[in-house]
Amino acid sequence: MNRDTFSGFHPVVNILYFAVMIGFSMFFMHPISLALSLVCAVTYAIYLNGKKAVRVGLKFMLPMMLFAAALNPMFNHQGATILAYLPNGNPLTLESAMYGIAAAVMLATVITWFSCLNTVMTSDKFTYLFGRISPALSLILSMTLRMVPRFRDQIKVISGAQRCIGRDIKNGNFLRKARNGVRILSIMITWALENAIETADSMKARGYGLPGRTAFSIFRFSRRDAYAISYILACAVFVIAGAAVEVFRFRYFPTIRHIDGGWHSFWTVSLFVIYFALGALPIIVNLKEDLMWKRLRAGGTFDII
Repeated sequence: MNRDTFSGFHPVVNILYFAVMIGFSMFFMHPISLALSLVCAVTYAIYLNGKKAVRVGLKFMLPMMLFAAALNPMFNHQGATILAYLPNGNPLTLESAMYGIAAAVMLATVITWFSCLNTVMTSDKFTYLFGRISPALSLILSMTLRMVPRFRDQIKVISGAQRCIGRDIKNGNFLRKARNGVRILSIMITWALENAIETADSMKARGYGLPGRTAFSIFRFSRRDAYAISYILACAVFVIAGAAVEVFRFRYFPTIRHIDGGWHSFWTVSLFVIYFALGALPIIVNLKEDLMWKRLRAGGTFDII
């Protein structure tokens, strides 16, 4: 895992960026916009998680994409270009196959962006953003984000302890394995309930939710954050303007066709470049920081803006 400079930006910058990119990835079905967003999301995920992101992509994301792409032509038979006929007599069309691929790419892109969001937006950032607006919502979000990794780590500890006394799920016959699994699950539930009670008592003792209670925060909005928000908003405005004149509109049925709102191709290419520049913002920030760090270690001099 690399040191992510973009995670060091203000939480408002982080949440705004992911909200924009996830929203655009969900609503723009143009093949080029989908490909650009997927490339940016996968690149950032690899930068954040390294080999782990590659393993997850090959083990889960790729099979899911293939399944989603193959599922649509089996049930959607719209389209004018017939490639073949299925055993039940329904046509297999090029348009339905292309739409299935686009839907699979969109699904994988959104999931990848959410995985990056889960890494960058820590529980303290959610608490900072929503704590004043809705303390209950902030608490639920932060606890939900922490729940899965904490439970995963704890169940590894419990399984390891049970393995030492011969009560692992790999020991014995089927019934014994089942009993061992139920025992591990019971211990896990007991730990979770006890931890919840301790957390509630601790929060009550600290006065959580009382009116007028202040909260400490390490986040400070700087000039760098203002530049980043201006960059995100400027790119988003251009992209939305392009969507308003149908530059990002792509028709799959009944025939495949790029629907351009009458703009010259130069403007179309420019909007896709801006869209890519928006999606690549974390990578640009990290590459710039890495370059500055290498020059610093090499003894070079440069100006930090």
